[in-house]
Amino acid sequence: MNMIRTLASTLVVAGLAVAAEGIQAQTLEKIAAADKITVGYREAAVPFSYLLAPNKAVGFSVDLTQAIVDDVRARLKKPSLQVDSIPVTGTNRIPLLVNGTYDLECGSTTNTSARGKEVAFSINFFYAGTRLLTKRDSGIKNYPDLANKTVASTAGSTNEKVLKKFAVDHNIDVQIISGKDYADGLKLVETGRASALALDDVLLYGLRANSANPAALEVVAETLQVEPYACMVRKGDPAFKRLVDATITRLMKSGEFTALYKKWFESPIPPAGANLDMAMSDALRANLKKRSDKPAQ
Repeated sequence: MNMIRTLASTLVVAGLAVAAEGIQAQTLEKIAAADKITVGYREAAVPFSYLLAPNKAVGFSVDLTQAIVDDVRARLKKPSLQVDSIPVTGTNRIPLLVNGTYDLECGSTTNTSARGKEVAFSINFFYAGTRLLTKRDSGIKNYPDLANKTVASTAGSTNEKVLKKFAVDHNIDVQIISGKDYADGLKLVETGRASALALDDVLLYGLRANSANPAALEVVAETLQVEPYACMVRKGDPAFKRLVDATITRLMKSGEFTALYKKWFESPIPPAGANLDMAMSDALRANLKKRSDKPAQ
């Protein structure tokens, strides 16, 4: 009897968990009921998502988000669907998505197997790798030069984890401190509180291009790990993931994705008209056809 009671209790708990997940997972229904979609953005992830004015983000990922929102409007037949935007950080972006605070994040988030246990990822839309930003006169050219120095990264980033592992594996005595966001990490280098900043290479180029003195900074070191960026949606909601993937697929097939890439990576961008002059990588060019959502390991 006890066994039967225990089994019944287990099934009830499992059923409630599945039901709860199902209720939360129906993003399109949630959006339709509220007549509103809430999207997350990063405040200093140039050129993906960054602020030009308070609460006004621009960038490659912001344009990608807008294309997805337009397709949500079309799917729900709600042309005047309201869009709310909230800033997210490396530490809160996953919890706030999971708990339903917002519905979609296309920023500069790496698609990893570990994160895939909590959220779902779209087709990969960029491939980056961890490198270092430092002052030109720092003497730092590669990772061994970091010995006995302080290096900044951002809390909760894959870059922080990769750098820590590299330092342990190669017996490099380095102190790693965390900035709250990318802009804070740059400030740590500019003010001399850190000798270098470890982030994805494209973010480093963006930070340098829009810094107070770009000529004083340089991106150095070999690429530690290639990482795919993708949009995040709630796990267990295949319908919404399909919609997001369909938007990205449409843009990649039509050439609109390539045009967006040229706009943000190979042309002058606001606020100062800096040009990252970063050609599309072979990995990304290949994914325009493969359209894989495979995570980094």
